[in-house]
Amino acid sequence: MADDLHDRVQFTVDFIKERGFRENPSAALIFGSGLGAISTGMEIETELPYEEIPGFVKSSLGFNERRLLYGAISGVPVVAMDGRFHYYEGYSMREITFPVRVMRMLGAKNLVVSNIAGGLNPEFQAGDIVLIVDQINLMGDNPLIGHNDERLGPRFPDMMEPYDRRLISLAEKHARRMDYHLARGVYAAMSGPSFETRAEYRMLRILGADMIGMSSVPEVIVAVHGGMRVLGLSLISDDCFPECLEPLDIDLLLERARIGSEIIGEIIKGVLTDGEFLND
Repeated sequence: MADDLHDRVQFTVDFIKERGFRENPSAALIFGSGLGAISTGMEIETELPYEEIPGFVKSSLGFNERRLLYGAISGVPVVAMDGRFHYYEGYSMREITFPVRVMRMLGAKNLVVSNIAGGLNPEFQAGDIVLIVDQINLMGDNPLIGHNDERLGPRFPDMMEPYDRRLISLAEKHARRMDYHLARGVYAAMSGPSFETRAEYRMLRILGADMIGMSSVPEVIVAVHGGMRVLGLSLISDDCFPECLEPLDIDLLLERARIGSEIIGEIIKGVLTDGEFLND
């Protein structure tokens, strides 16, 4: 039996439009946990706490203010999630990706996701920012399981290129302008909330993962399903080398996230204001 996902998304879109959110933003942004400082680069016109938005679940984390934002970055209209929902919080895949559906129905054709991730590639160092060029879903679930509504996307979306090569090139272009080297990497997602064992880190490296996290992959799947172009950026929070693991220092992680937010924000600004992006 068909569910009413499309209608629920439409109801939420109508709700937030009545509260000042405009249609057709150039991009949708998701600020990862601890990366909320990216929003300082926005001229915020309207904001809504998640708990006031129909269809948005409550988050148990406190790294961000947990709000949906509408505004502009250097004059380019954007809608942004200041903090995301995670599968490990006990919600379904459809619930944690519902905001992506809403931002897509508002008219956003591009999605920029950011996250913090453990570094598996020995060439990466804690504090580095890495472009995500592909992903591995090890979460044991998929947000597209169940009835498919063709109004939201096709039954079998092609995931050959989940991250848009043109957006990747633009990000690298503006990183070079900043004299910042952006490495490329494959992001693997596991359900969490426990961190991985040494054996799991070894497995992930064998599978070809360069970084590991607990988010982003479901959002990207739904974005691709909806026909969005995606750009992904990971901040390497710590080195996940099996031979020399150390306990994670959350305070140090958040400090790295604060510094990384500034760089990620500048890269996003460069991409959004680039003539190639605006004319595409």
